[in-house]
Amino acid sequence: QVRLVESGGGLVQAGGSLRLSCAASGTDFSMKTMRWYRQAPGKQRELVARITSGGSTDYVDSVKGRFTISRDNAKNTVYLQMNSLRPEDTAVYYCNTKSWSGLDYWGQGTQVTVSS
Repeated sequence: QVRLVESGGGLVQAGGSLRLSCAASGTDFSMKTMRWYRQAPGKQRELVARITSGGSTDYVDSVKGRFTISRDNAKNTVYLQMNSLRPEDTAVYYCNTKSWSGLDYWGQGTQVTVSS
């Protein structure tokens, strides 16, 4: 059973930083692409960042230069370092991976709120 558990969300002022963590179990973590999504109220869930098994990364344009995704295969954990946070970054952030057949697995989400 794949399990993804996010942590690290909270309330922060604009310009501040947060570091999200996602601990994975029940999957061959080191071989999987890991993703962070977010969903703001009334909006569709969007892909924020992803990191491949080889460590290649890419980001949605709105977070480039501010967010950094990384992984620690020894700890089966993926991180999202978020700097220079803006009110528009306010959302529930979700960790995601897929099975080899393409089935999505999601964490429960962690709330990030950025005050202006």
